Amino acid sequence: MSESLVVCEVDGDLVKKLREFRFRKETSNAAIIMKIDKDRQLVVLDEEYEHDDGRVSYPLCFIFSSPVGCKPEQQMMYAGSKNKLVHTVELTKVFEIRNTEDLTEEWLREKLGFFR
Repeated sequence: MSESLVVCEVDGDLVKKLREFRFRKETSNAAIIMKIDKDRQLVVLDEEYEHDDGRVSYPLCFIFSSPVGCKPEQQMMYAGSKNKLVHTVELTKVFEIRNTEDLTEEWLREKLGFFR
C-alpha cells in the first residue's frame, strides 16, 4: 500500500456525548451517528436521533459500517479508526454490517441475543 494507515482521533466533544449517552437514565430509543472528517482526521458527530414513541429500547451497542465503494485506503482508515473509537469510549457490544439495508430489527435482536 502506497499510503500509510491513518487512524483518526475521536473528537473530545463526541467522546463526552457518547459517555453521557452510555450512562443516561432515559429509556427512550436513541441513536448517535458518527462519521470521519477526512480533512481533520477526526471521528465526529454526524446526526443524533431520539424517539419517544414507545419503540423498543436496546442496550448501548456500536454498529460499524464503512461507506460502500470507498477506496481500500479509506476502508483501512475506517477500520483502524473503529478500533480507536471502541477503545476510547470503552464500547463492549460492537457489530459490523456491510450493507446498511441489512440493518433490521430482526438482525439487531439476533446480534444482541448473544448478550442475554
